[in-house]
Amino acid sequence: MYVAPLSFPADFDGWRVASRTALALGVPPEAMSFTVGDEGSGLFAETLPPAPAGARQPTVPKAFPELAEKLVCHADADRFVFAYRLLWRLQTEKQLLEIASDPDIIRAREMEKAVRRDSHKMKAFVRFREIEDPELGRHYVAWFEPFHHVVELTAPFFARRFAGMVWTILTPERSVHWDGSDMSFLPGATKDMRPKDDDMEALWLTYYASIFNPARLKVKAMQAEMPKKYWANMPETALIRPLIEGAEAASRRMIETAPTLPSLRHERQSERERMARRVAAEASEERPRPADIEAARDAAKHCRACPLWEPATQTVFGRGPADAPVIFVGEQPGDQEDLAGEPFVGPAGKVFDQALAAAGIDRSQAYVTNAVKHFKFVPRGKRRIHAKPNAGEIQACRWWLDIERDLIRPRLIVALGATAAAAVLGRTVTIRDTRSKLIDLDAATQLLVTVHPSYILRLPDEAAKQRESAAFTADMALVRRTVPELALAA
Repeated sequence: MYVAPLSFPADFDGWRVASRTALALGVPPEAMSFTVGDEGSGLFAETLPPAPAGARQPTVPKAFPELAEKLVCHADADRFVFAYRLLWRLQTEKQLLEIASDPDIIRAREMEKAVRRDSHKMKAFVRFREIEDPELGRHYVAWFEPFHHVVELTAPFFARRFAGMVWTILTPERSVHWDGSDMSFLPGATKDMRPKDDDMEALWLTYYASIFNPARLKVKAMQAEMPKKYWANMPETALIRPLIEGAEAASRRMIETAPTLPSLRHERQSERERMARRVAAEASEERPRPADIEAARDAAKHCRACPLWEPATQTVFGRGPADAPVIFVGEQPGDQEDLAGEPFVGPAGKVFDQALAAAGIDRSQAYVTNAVKHFKFVPRGKRRIHAKPNAGEIQACRWWLDIERDLIRPRLIVALGATAAAAVLGRTVTIRDTRSKLIDLDAATQLLVTVHPSYILRLPDEAAKQRESAAFTADMALVRRTVPELALAA
């Protein structure tokens, strides 16, 4: 009997190396075992020796590595040996994964489904609470109890979703910490380490109760999708019982209540939008044009041409030299840009900076701005979710973009995304038809259209993300060739 030590309960990389070695040595599944961490091996177990020099690598179907990764995340104590048995059989049974009636394949698919479901539950039911940390500042911590070993599998989702936050997810077996740029995995935690309620919890409970629709209540379906095991970690579950008990009476009241007129708040909002459209139509005739870019930046702080100014923190005007040869135009500021007052400083800004650096471009020599100068968002709990600006808002803000173009007079404008391209051209275009082409705007200025860096961040597939990153960097290289003055100093 041979034994292979693994570092943690879902150590897929360790399992893969050990399994390749065992295959090269010809060790059958019944003579193979695995241990995790400090687990003791059997009395007669022998440590797996190194693979012989020049050993042939095993061949497997393309779908097997992803399946094996899910299998080693399962809570079954026999998961590593079982995954190795499938690998062993695949060396002689090449079509094994396609035999749906095979007992091993039936078991593997059930295990895979259970792991996927547990990973989905983690994404849905993790609740962060804010704590004060003297070293990390604003720090968000959550406690979660998965059925399976899905922390490593699911953590990248949270890194993408909450890239700008510092957060930690504690679980009994394994914990994960994200500092805003790097992810690290930590030992398991105990329940007494989970965070207490924070100040926003009462607001969240009020919101949850207000959106509860008694007419659509299906208790069994709700409990199937949200098992009671997770209830202790979610503040809203304290409301479920009283909401269910009052559902029938609430449904009856909804049916009996006559339709109401629009609220005063709705009427005021509609009036503001009508006024904004009027102001936007008259802006070019009534507003004095600033003499230089600094005067334009100061004037933009008081812009009320569309309703976006009211919920936003501040105007995010362009930044860069007043005589820059290139203007980069994005869609609108994001959450972090709205707080900092600077364009492209959030997650998309990091992708943008990386592409510029890879292409050898000095960002300080370029002017960076957005088609819309205020952050448009939809509040969702503690977060502000990006909302795409509409045509009226883009048109209202185009006055400022035209000012920036007239004052800076660049040789090249780079439109990052379809919204930016529409703002520059004054008409809707597609990225597919215009990307990576130099378009003459006038005798002195050209336009280059490419994707917005946030598009790359949203891609779920790593291969697609790498492919689009390379294409975006190639577009930045075209910018450098077109305007050599942007090159980084040697």
